[in-house]
Amino acid sequence: MSSGYIPHRVYKSGDKRFSDFEAMLAELSRADVAFVGEQHNDMATHRIERAILEGLARRRENVIVAMEMFERDTQPSLDNYLAGRLSEEEFLKASRPWPNYPTDYRPLIEFSRAHRWKVIASNAPRPIAQQVSKQGLDAARSGDESQRKLVATEFACPMDDYFKRFAEAMGKGHPHSGGAHHGQNDEKQTDKQQDEERRAMIERFYYAQCVKDETMAESIANALGTTSNAQGAAPGSRLVVHFNGAFHSDYRLGTASRVIRRAPKSNVKVISLVPVENLDVINVDEYRKRGDYIIFTLKPLEPKQAQSN
Repeated sequence: MSSGYIPHRVYKSGDKRFSDFEAMLAELSRADVAFVGEQHNDMATHRIERAILEGLARRRENVIVAMEMFERDTQPSLDNYLAGRLSEEEFLKASRPWPNYPTDYRPLIEFSRAHRWKVIASNAPRPIAQQVSKQGLDAARSGDESQRKLVATEFACPMDDYFKRFAEAMGKGHPHSGGAHHGQNDEKQTDKQQDEERRAMIERFYYAQCVKDETMAESIANALGTTSNAQGAAPGSRLVVHFNGAFHSDYRLGTASRVIRRAPKSNVKVISLVPVENLDVINVDEYRKRGDYIIFTLKPLEPKQAQSN
């Protein structure tokens, strides 16, 4: 079943020009890893994702789908559902799907199932990430052997540009709020203490993000047929398409950079999906560095706008 037409425009960053969907798919089909950085709450984004799989299926058979939306411990239930050993009801009960699974991710799973493609539950379990956000990076290794297998075997979490972007995003979500103080010295001391506490909190959340990125990257590398000590799988042997929130792969940072570290000879492409209000007026300079391709989709009209038109 076709996903139908979705209003969009495709921008090829390397050429600094608008391209088209089929030309993009032709290039992606020759890659080893394709990151599809999505906007979780955008309906058009998810329809584009299905269209990407449809286009790749026309061009090659050895596709593996990997998804941030499923955590490593749910892999057995995912495998059993794809193989027909579990009903959909049993699969959903065991796999903790995201709330928008029926409308947004089920089409990807069902398309993969119909084509007998492997689907990788790539992410670290949420309880482990939450533990890291409270206790620090060592918490990721504090469980027994079965728990440790649910996260990457190695972590590299530098305070680099990715950390700067993460801290900035955290700042927008958690603005600094200073209270009223009686003395100027006391106020300075309190502000300094608050800043230190805030920095420590952001670092813990960043380590939780890092655990997810490293785990997803290791999952992709394993699916690709490489390890952290290898120099990459044989080019063209398989294509891993990873669906994740755009922050995890934009600017080739996050999960993308960690895959490149593990498989430096692999051909990695990054696609970033960006909803905009007007497809005819786009400031591409604001977005073009996010990925090899930027797919602009049309934001849905707000209810009031829709009624007035």
